[in-house]
Amino acid sequence: MQADVFGNHDLGIPYQPIAELFARYRIRDPGKTAIVDLDGDSSITFGELDRLTTDIAADLKRRGLQKGDRVLLLSDECLEKLLIWFGVWRIGAVVCPLNIEINEKMMVELTRSVNPKLIFYHKDIDAAALVGDHPAPRVRFGRWGRTADPQDEFFAKVQRGRRADEVPERNDPEDVACIFCTSGTTARPKIVVYDHCAYWLNGLSTLEFLGLTEDDRTLEYRSFGWNSAQVLSLMPFLQKGLTIHIAKRFSHSRFFEWIKTRGITFSAGVPTVLNMLLNKPLGTTAKDVPTLRLMTCSTAPLTAQQWTQFEEMYGVRLLQCYGMSEAGWVCGNRTYKNKIGTVGVPALHQEFEIVGADGKPVAVGTEGEITAGGPHTAIGYLRDDGTVEPIRPARIKTGDLGIMDDEGFVRVSGRTKDIIIRGGVNIAPLEIDEVLLKHPGILDVAAVGVPDKIYGEEVVCYVAPKDQSLTEESVLQHARQHLPPAKVPKQVFIVAELPKSDRGKVLRDKLREDWIKRTSSVSANVV
Repeated sequence: MQADVFGNHDLGIPYQPIAELFARYRIRDPGKTAIVDLDGDSSITFGELDRLTTDIAADLKRRGLQKGDRVLLLSDECLEKLLIWFGVWRIGAVVCPLNIEINEKMMVELTRSVNPKLIFYHKDIDAAALVGDHPAPRVRFGRWGRTADPQDEFFAKVQRGRRADEVPERNDPEDVACIFCTSGTTARPKIVVYDHCAYWLNGLSTLEFLGLTEDDRTLEYRSFGWNSAQVLSLMPFLQKGLTIHIAKRFSHSRFFEWIKTRGITFSAGVPTVLNMLLNKPLGTTAKDVPTLRLMTCSTAPLTAQQWTQFEEMYGVRLLQCYGMSEAGWVCGNRTYKNKIGTVGVPALHQEFEIVGADGKPVAVGTEGEITAGGPHTAIGYLRDDGTVEPIRPARIKTGDLGIMDDEGFVRVSGRTKDIIIRGGVNIAPLEIDEVLLKHPGILDVAAVGVPDKIYGEEVVCYVAPKDQSLTEESVLQHARQHLPPAKVPKQVFIVAELPKSDRGKVLRDKLREDWIKRTSSVSANVV
């Protein structure tokens, strides 16, 4: 494992499976709160967590689940989702937490590719609509607790008091741990496969970035179907035995209430959330949230101005980090060493390189494409037939351009593709183009990303009509019927034709320039 560029900061925490981690935390402090479900107003201690995870694992064994089997887990974020997740890992099986919100229209196809042995779904989920006719047994779950939930078909039937020696299996470093989807850089998202080794190394990187300890109380409001939430929040919880607070989604009105009442010390952050807190302040200052010492920003770039403004407004240390689904953490600023306007220095255990067009590393101060490799990255991509297309030992091309300075800090300078990053979700313009071209009145179309104060980028589209009867509202109505809300264009511009290169490729940069001129003109007229 390579050393950090600033010296001796390899944490060197030896790998331990779930069974050993939870047993250790139960002995260390059985009454300590492990997980708090903010929306469900429920929690579980480490003593309860160790016993219940063992009971769940034994139940899964009784249902025929074995090491390496895949379990599809369909649910918004809740305590029960994590309990089942840990039970699956406890016996060395594979959890598949596909993100329903992002991939709802593709779930039947994705389920077929994952081919789970067992399907767990929350009582509020319409499983039939999501998994189609897949033959795997389905288990509906509701609330865990002392009061019976009439809609629960799982926790109420789990036999209590099972011994750890009844479940001898364990999750080993080389075992497949999780199969999840990217946020969608293509019409159909890629399905990524991780092993426990990669998760453990990514967790060590997070701990080294943030300096978290067992006394921290963290907050995560993003889906655990996303790699970022897994490596930023889930792994430090497992590796340190700290207290994690979860919510289904970010709440602008409740965020600082959560911080105050729960004594949160660290919270995850994304540009959308930071922009919302900057542009719609609630009057909260540093003195109102004295426990909150640290937030991160990842999944999309943050400007130096936003970074500085946020720290001044709330008195909270903000650290920009950088990663991707396939590579895990690529770079990160540290509590002990950081630089505004950069994504920090390469992550621990990450085989980081910036390369030129010839694939060879470039000199310091020279722009090139960011690449990553090694055991810190995903195993590979899941094919339609259920087999894995390996990534290792090949290097991953991130598609991002970057420059490393003479101190080792990396600045992401651009993207090699025209991916739109809206609120941390990658959106492929071609996906939107393909959907809108099915409109009978559209001749040609191009979606582009434009700056947005809240989401970082927003989707707009330019449309060339077949005749004069096409309206902006009809285009938007078509989009709403066939695209998830995040991918529906915010604005539609009807134009005579799209700018194209001599090879017929749409010049999206020209469209972004046109959008800037249009919005500047509107602002000038308002003034």
